[in-house]
Amino acid sequence: MAHLGVRAPDDRGDDTPHALVVRLQRAEPGAMTLVYRQHHVAVRAFAQRLVGDVEAAEDLVQDVFVALPTAIARFRGDSSLRTFLVSIAVHHAKNHVRAAARRRAALGRLAREPEPPSPDPSRELQRRELAGELMVALDALPLEQRIAVALAEIEERTSAEIATIVGAPEGTVRTRVFHAKRKLRELMQTRRGGER
Repeated sequence: MAHLGVRAPDDRGDDTPHALVVRLQRAEPGAMTLVYRQHHVAVRAFAQRLVGDVEAAEDLVQDVFVALPTAIARFRGDSSLRTFLVSIAVHHAKNHVRAAARRRAALGRLAREPEPPSPDPSRELQRRELAGELMVALDALPLEQRIAVALAEIEERTSAEIATIVGAPEGTVRTRVFHAKRKLRELMQTRRGGER
């Protein structure tokens, strides 16, 4: 009689994190679909924060999951699978970031067009202007600083997690975040005419 509810860690259908990685490494059918279902929303959210454009983020998500079958051989288990996926996104982001800068400029022009009134039009306008200014300021940062500040401040990841994702020492990560935040403050103050 079979034991119900007990599976060996490498059984087909086991979706624990370790077993799922094993299934991916073995290229088992359905493993990629399961990983996509579990992680695509988080990868897409990170990608959109990094590149600032929905279409570019979708392209980046696609690149991550296309690269995963090859990249999974490098996975050693010293981070979560989601962190590993984000690190793949970081590595694919360089081309997307360049294209996103051009797209953001176009989106910035669209953001200045009037929209239907909201409950508090002046507050909504201020929010949109600030968001647009922040996106422009992020575009001015070097890519390494942009990635570090997005992971630290938006994704709320620790220095250790960021170091794993970008392949740099924690001290370097903290330095990048520090310089990125200082540069963002300077850029925002300059754009707002020195306002605080």
